[in-house]
Amino acid sequence: MSEVQSPTTELAAQYGTQVASDLERNATEQARVSADLEALQEQLQALQRDHSVLVNVQQALGSSPVAVTAPAVPHQASATAQRGKSKKTAAAAAKKSAPKKTPAKASAAEAAKPASSSAVKPSLVDLVRGHLEQAGEPRSATEITTALAKAHPDRSIKTTVVRTTVENLVAKSHAQRAKQGSSVFYTAAASSQPKAAAAS
Repeated sequence: MSEVQSPTTELAAQYGTQVASDLERNATEQARVSADLEALQEQLQALQRDHSVLVNVQQALGSSPVAVTAPAVPHQASATAQRGKSKKTAAAAAKKSAPKKTPAKASAAEAAKPASSSAVKPSLVDLVRGHLEQAGEPRSATEITTALAKAHPDRSIKTTVVRTTVENLVAKSHAQRAKQGSSVFYTAAASSQPKAAAAS
């Protein structure tokens, strides 16, 4: 009977190991996709801001509007926020279409807006890579997250996303990984460090 239980126990242990490995791989993949999704959402928001600014400038210049249909955005958790934003944009467009008493002043004000509102935030990948290059010494994902959160309080930066981002940089040879005990530390790749030194 013990002979029958032994192979069963070994098989259960193998399955347990495989499931644990699959769960870890799944969590890593989820974090990677979350990082990609966050970067894409930032790009989409920047494009939407640019579109809104361009429409306002076009209306201020009195040009005939060009019919451009924005692509449908897939359903997201913040769909209500998107709907609220589109209502505000529609209200702003309605105000802009009303006749103006001083078009020269309005177009000057609109021309000043694009410079400030169309500033594009750097991607998380750029932030992580820049931090590693400036640090010059090994950093853990938690340390990177803390430093970036302090430097960019307007952004929601999570350790899991940073870890996935830096692992992607390691996979692309833009960063290096070193394990010290149970901790993992990251540094900028040797090829990217001279660039940072030359820039400074």
